[in-house]
Amino acid sequence: MDVELLIGNETGTGAYLPAVEEGIEWQTDRRGTPGKLTFKVLADDVLNFSEGSAVRLRVDGDEIFYGFVFKQARDKDRLITVTAYDQLRYLKNKDTIVYENKTASQLINMVAADYTLRVGEVEDSRFVIGSRVEENTSLFEMIENALDQTLTNTGELYIFYDDFGKLTLRHISRMYVGRPGAYLMIDEETGENFDYTTSIDEGTYNKIKLTYDNENTGYRDVYIAQDTGNINRWGILQHFDTLTQGENGQAKADALLKLYNKKTRNLKITNVMGDNRVRAGSLVMVCLGLGDMKLNHFMLVESCKHIYRQGEHWMHLTLRGGEIVG
Repeated sequence: MDVELLIGNETGTGAYLPAVEEGIEWQTDRRGTPGKLTFKVLADDVLNFSEGSAVRLRVDGDEIFYGFVFKQARDKDRLITVTAYDQLRYLKNKDTIVYENKTASQLINMVAADYTLRVGEVEDSRFVIGSRVEENTSLFEMIENALDQTLTNTGELYIFYDDFGKLTLRHISRMYVGRPGAYLMIDEETGENFDYTTSIDEGTYNKIKLTYDNENTGYRDVYIAQDTGNINRWGILQHFDTLTQGENGQAKADALLKLYNKKTRNLKITNVMGDNRVRAGSLVMVCLGLGDMKLNHFMLVESCKHIYRQGEHWMHLTLRGGEIVG
């Protein structure tokens, strides 16, 4: 395994190829968290970097991570533990933004321009959000709200991430790892252990109630979608929300019921054989017997930690998809 890690100098005019201790970790999460790289380097008389220095990681020629140093911790053995984040870290900034008639894609491009962030491929998310006020809110949350609006109104899921230093948005259909006939597969042989839980305690709703104060009629419009079968099984588990102008109330209620009218099932797999293509937002094929069900379909990676150590490469994955929705 060929690992190349470069750290920029303080002035940004050059870069170092430091002596890196074994145990580089790269962590990505699908929502609200920047990509994170942690590693240890040996301090010497030449190495001279600081917070804000650029960090680049390639493994076997694959572009893995591009970001910036945010934290250093030193010990008596002259080892420096470095924490770097990708560009998404700057979306933790808070602001107040009012926008009208924009898609989530257009919002991402607007935020990137305002905060001088690099942009790669931002796919057109199509759904137009009529108007929205985001007050004292993180940029991350603003973008997630727009993507959530797109999902709940259209059923279309888009994945937002940093791709080696460029903000990227892709439809979920483009996130498969591999190609037909050669998809990455995770089974009992490639994963060491798993932790599987089921619940209706959080994120499960069998009744959706949405309201809109209609200024034209002076009445409150109410839209309901429910599953009487699951209400008889679990009792009423209701999700309530208000609508904004221009939203199709019944279509949104039906879409929300389809999304949330099921158990949440959470699956974590540890020490999976590593594959540089996998990140949060990827779709991987999973074939596992879980006791109450047999998985044999694609699943969405919610969280992924890559560990590069002693010439070995492992992953810890949190997954959902199909029946796995939590």
